[in-house]
Amino acid sequence: MSERGGSSGGATARLLQEVVEDGGDDLERKSERPKEPWKGEYVKSIVFAGHDAIITCFSLISSISASSSSSADVLVLGFANLVADAISMGFGDFVSVSSEQDVIIEERRVTEWDVMNHRGNEQTELVRYYQALGMDYNDASMVVNIFTKYKDVLVDQRMVADKGMLPADQEVKPWKNGLVTFASFMVFGSIPLLSFIILIPFTDSDSVKFVSACLVSTLGLALLGVAKARISGQNMMFSVAITVFSGAIAAAAAYLVGWSLKHIA
Repeated sequence: MSERGGSSGGATARLLQEVVEDGGDDLERKSERPKEPWKGEYVKSIVFAGHDAIITCFSLISSISASSSSSADVLVLGFANLVADAISMGFGDFVSVSSEQDVIIEERRVTEWDVMNHRGNEQTELVRYYQALGMDYNDASMVVNIFTKYKDVLVDQRMVADKGMLPADQEVKPWKNGLVTFASFMVFGSIPLLSFIILIPFTDSDSVKFVSACLVSTLGLALLGVAKARISGQNMMFSVAITVFSGAIAAAAAYLVGWSLKHIA
């Protein structure tokens, strides 16, 4: 009887130990820290400008190649279009960032006036905002009462709650964003043209150069797809597939338009 009891007790102990170990493994798996996305002031500008550059330049090459133009035409029109688009993209990024910063600064001035002249209403709205996020009324009131001691903090919190805006980043330099976008567009946009330049001493076949441009552009888009996945936390294979597919669709459409216009003309 005692042996059976001892045996049963040992089995129970082993079972409990296994449960504890399994539970520990589960806790360990659940506590694994997710991978952080790539960070950097200009990472997104570089990646997304590069993506647009490759697709734009390769689409132009496709349309020109469909019209049976020479490699010289591809290079002349390709680089001319590349420089023009790079300037446009860089200036557009500069204007966009500048306008965004100006809007935030102006909105903050309005919010600051509201806080100074209607503090009670602003505090009440902020309490409701924290309640909507799931905070208890007493806790929300306590937090808001603490914020009222610091005007700038209270204004910033009202900006987030009412307008969904973070404070303007004083370190952001719009001209740097524009310059980075311009440089990224120029560098990545040159990738589809490399095959035409590199193969000039080796072959006169425009078809070979075009196929080479397709391969090089696909590789560039795949690398940018990997970078986009690291930034946004997406599945890497999915991001690469979407990026390459978007470039293929754009290039195919450009090729079809060029081919159609050539035969219609």
